[in-house]
Amino acid sequence: MTKALWGLAVALLCLPQVSIDRPADPLERVEPPFWWAGMHEPQLQLLLYGENLAGLKPSLSYPGVTLLGSETLGNPNYLFINLSISAQAAPGTVDIALLDGERIAASFAYSLRERGSGSAGRRGFDSRDAIYLITPDRFANGNPDNDTVPGMQEAPNRQAPGGRHGGDIAGMQRHLDYIADLGFTALWPNPLVENDQREYSYHGYSATDYYRIDPRFGTNEDFRRFVAAANAKGIGVIQDMVLNHIGDGHWWMDDLPDQNWLNGTGADEITITNHALIALADPYASETDKSQFLRGWFVDSMPDLNQRHPLVANYLIQNTIWWIEFAGLSGIRADTYTYPDPDFLQSWAERVHREYPNFNIVGEEWTRSAPLIARWQRKENGEVTGGRVKSMMDFPLHYALREGLAQDDNWNSGLTSLYQGLAHDFVYPNPQRLVIFGGNHDTSRLFSQLDDDPGLYRMAIAYLATMRGIPQFFYGDEVLMESPKHRDDGVVRGDFPGGWKGDSVNAFNGKGLSGKRKQAQDFVRSLFRWRRDNPVIHRGSLMQFAPHDNTYVYFRYDDEKIVMVAMNKGSEPATVDIDRFSEVLAGKKRARDIVSGNIYPLTRLELPARDVLVAEIY
Repeated sequence: MTKALWGLAVALLCLPQVSIDRPADPLERVEPPFWWAGMHEPQLQLLLYGENLAGLKPSLSYPGVTLLGSETLGNPNYLFINLSISAQAAPGTVDIALLDGERIAASFAYSLRERGSGSAGRRGFDSRDAIYLITPDRFANGNPDNDTVPGMQEAPNRQAPGGRHGGDIAGMQRHLDYIADLGFTALWPNPLVENDQREYSYHGYSATDYYRIDPRFGTNEDFRRFVAAANAKGIGVIQDMVLNHIGDGHWWMDDLPDQNWLNGTGADEITITNHALIALADPYASETDKSQFLRGWFVDSMPDLNQRHPLVANYLIQNTIWWIEFAGLSGIRADTYTYPDPDFLQSWAERVHREYPNFNIVGEEWTRSAPLIARWQRKENGEVTGGRVKSMMDFPLHYALREGLAQDDNWNSGLTSLYQGLAHDFVYPNPQRLVIFGGNHDTSRLFSQLDDDPGLYRMAIAYLATMRGIPQFFYGDEVLMESPKHRDDGVVRGDFPGGWKGDSVNAFNGKGLSGKRKQAQDFVRSLFRWRRDNPVIHRGSLMQFAPHDNTYVYFRYDDEKIVMVAMNKGSEPATVDIDRFSEVLAGKKRARDIVSGNIYPLTRLELPARDVLVAEIY
């Protein structure tokens, strides 16, 4: 044999083992990538993508799994397979063939996994919990090796406020002890799924692959291990999900399944939403305004999904269930919750509730209007109607807190805003289920909004730790991270000190923290660790008293304990008339400051200037 023929033979032997008379397998994607036996809903729809799949016919034989048929769209590269998985189907591998006449054009092995013990009955987060919100790219860089990933469009640039900085899942996992030590029992990271955008991809709200963790954060298995590690430390994980839109770098955008997959498919057809949240509730709203709200794009780089399309709707529903089951989630935060199609939201929320009756979802409706928030919350044990969920973000109280503390006090502002804001609870089906917060990734930093005033900051923290509802705390607020008062996302979502090798300040261990920052961190730790162990705050009654002379007092109480929260916004010490609170004090004579441990007689209440007292009453 000549050297040339020998080289050719070796080359042929090194090729993949593909039949000479059979074309290469055209199948590129199967989503969901696997499923579970024993789910409440028996039907499962698989999205298959690959060249000219639409003309192929699926075939399978597996006990308990029935092929219901297939569906195609305008794009010949998509095939949707409908299955029914009976309660008797056992975990295993379902071999599915795609036939072109009698010839097998493609085939794949589809895994049915065994569900985790107690998966359906998992507890969602509730008022027993306190949530720590993290922007993962800005919290801690636990694995510098994944900062740059071949094939991903945006490389790291820590100097750019809008660039990627390198924080990841490994960084969050490394500091779970820190989060638990602060007293938090739930963790909400901003979205972790792939955002392979040209720029500004760190925040996670422009998905380019719904089934893949962004490699610059880690892998799907890294995320699952992270959730398990958090659970082992008493911390549940809430996944941030976006149902309304994708990023314009999503793989669909190169080859859309259908011309109706999105709301608007060309630049000349795109309409930006009017953000008219009130339109869906407004009895006088025009159909034009409602349509623009629901079908307009959030911004021009975020294509708006058409959830009226049954295959889009089913894809999103199954993706949500998949992540809950795969990762072992304790909750979902639903971004821009009211923007998708209302009928879809009903199907989505009802399906999650049916699979996980004790699970919790918190929806985002960014409005000052309590009735609009109440419209989307369901009763504790009520059926899912109108897409209502157990929890909503309490934006009205968010504004009341920040403005009530920052503004001067008079008959309709300052502390009166807090008092009146809370009084609107009569419109909610269950105010104890609302998620309260002083700041998040879309707002200015709490300390900055309060004019860098330590006294006002302590009042805000005490309020969040003792008020009804489920408190959510934004990473770094415990060490007084700052920002402009106007919205500046890149600065608001700044790097947590100590999250990167070489940081001169390390808030995780206190190295280099100023005395003021250390005191703030200790104050947060004292209050939230105490909150974690006190059911009176989780489910106790609430009574507030109208503000008087720059002071505001409210109580949390049950049959076993009374807690008093007293604020003095004034620049001078204040003496508060204890007799005014006799209906809740019930003759008790002493107060123990839960932060300092000092015990005071309740003959009269002296409040230092610009300070707050949280005390257990005896």
